[in-house]
Amino acid sequence: MAEKCKRSDLTARRRIHSAGFFCNWILLPGMSHIRCVTRVTENTNLCNIIGAAHDMRMEVNMGKLYFARHGQTVWNAENKICGATDIPLTKLGHEQAMELGRMISRAGYEIEEILYSPLVRAAETARHIHEITGIPLRAEMRLKEQNFGKWESTPRDGAEFQAAKAQFVCRYEGGESMMQMAQRIYNLLDELRREPEGRTYLLVAHNGIARIVQSYFTDMTNEEFAAFGIGNCQVLEYTW
Repeated sequence: MAEKCKRSDLTARRRIHSAGFFCNWILLPGMSHIRCVTRVTENTNLCNIIGAAHDMRMEVNMGKLYFARHGQTVWNAENKICGATDIPLTKLGHEQAMELGRMISRAGYEIEEILYSPLVRAAETARHIHEITGIPLRAEMRLKEQNFGKWESTPRDGAEFQAAKAQFVCRYEGGESMMQMAQRIYNLLDELRREPEGRTYLLVAHNGIARIVQSYFTDMTNEEFAAFGIGNCQVLEYTW
């Protein structure tokens, strides 16, 4: 049974990472910590951690999980919803991915394998990281972004789309519901968490997948879940 941690149970401290990333540490009494990492130069909101959605004291080997969103895409730059549409990186997106690889190398993260979404924007981001760090990589189909159906290619900040995101069983007329996406991501995370070796993975995927991963580790309201997002090549770090 998952335990719910109240805000009063959480203590937070902040520091500046040596590689130029801002780190927000959340310490859960009697449980593992969660760290969110973002560039101080990015105009993005740090995630608000309000509790643990899963009991981090399960009888499993301790390990870490890193999550990175892909670099900027053509449609990101145009403020369009990508979803399952296979949109390539911009020149900036490639540069962001290479800088992320250099940051991982400098920071000495002990990542054993990269799992990446097969969509080209994530695959290219993972390739850049692999070429710089030498970390082995493989495609993981379950990391593909949510299919937003009729909303793909429409404005990301459109009022109708923002309202639709709060409908968790809606398939957006031919797409995939939030609950369907959560099933495949939760299944993947359960598999990784139960591995006896306690391996450390980097998942390279998408904003929608980041939302599901965040909800796996933390307690969120429906509104917080629907609004959650991270920047291009931003990294989240979790311990389980």
